[in-house]
Amino acid sequence: MSFAETVLLGAIAGFTIYIGLPLGRMERVSGRTRLALAMFSVGILAFIFMDVSAHGEAIIEAALRTYKRTGSGLPHALGLFALLAVGFTAGAAGIGTLERRLRGARVAVKPPVAGGEQTATIPAQELRGYDHEVDAARRAALRTGMTIALAIGLHNFAEGLAIGVSAKSGAIGLATVLVIGFALHNATEGFGIVGPLGGVKPTWRWLAVAGLIGGGPTFLGTIVGYQVDSAALQLTFYALAGGAILYVIGEIWTGVRRLGHRELGLYMLAFGFLVGIATDLVVGYGGA
Repeated sequence: MSFAETVLLGAIAGFTIYIGLPLGRMERVSGRTRLALAMFSVGILAFIFMDVSAHGEAIIEAALRTYKRTGSGLPHALGLFALLAVGFTAGAAGIGTLERRLRGARVAVKPPVAGGEQTATIPAQELRGYDHEVDAARRAALRTGMTIALAIGLHNFAEGLAIGVSAKSGAIGLATVLVIGFALHNATEGFGIVGPLGGVKPTWRWLAVAGLIGGGPTFLGTIVGYQVDSAALQLTFYALAGGAILYVIGEIWTGVRRLGHRELGLYMLAFGFLVGIATDLVVGYGGA
């Protein structure tokens, strides 16, 4: 398969993420439906976490098998494990620290006291304070969505590496099936980005940027994978993605558990997880 054909397939696999993103622009969606979408996205993210963890562990296991067979290469295996540890920690704690700094210090606005002369003349600056709180909540939701897009993008870069390596090695059938499978994956990942936004309606520009961050790395990974075959590079992005996804799952779960509809949320979580497995089976079938 030529480089140009490989790049085209990588673009198709990556940018199907835009299929699910327009859902974030839907209006008049009930709180129950938004909760269901948020928990569906948690299920998808839970599958992706399992997927990247398994791939990362497989890379280290391969190095250990080489050491067991030949008696050499133990430092390489230990180095890969250290890379996994550093990348995972950076993905989880690093993104959490970065988001906290972006959020900055917020000063809570006290509600007006009922009764008395104070309620008769609510200061305009206090009303502006409430508007500020609403705007801050909107920005926080959009930051969470963009963090999800970043975590998914790290994962998708590693997927793109797999497509590029397969195409370069001449495994055209495998590369094609990988593209189909990852395209299905990425289509559901768009729901994962906008699901936790709740009642916040993102702009088309925000959706375009989120899709570029989440899906673009598949395209870039395909280019890099066609040129370079590096287990350490794949492991780095798997580790970063795993840590970031675990952080995002915790953030979404904390937010939605206050909204009720617990049983519905758990069913949607399971459904999202199963959808992730179903799309991954396409990739597994092609690899088999």
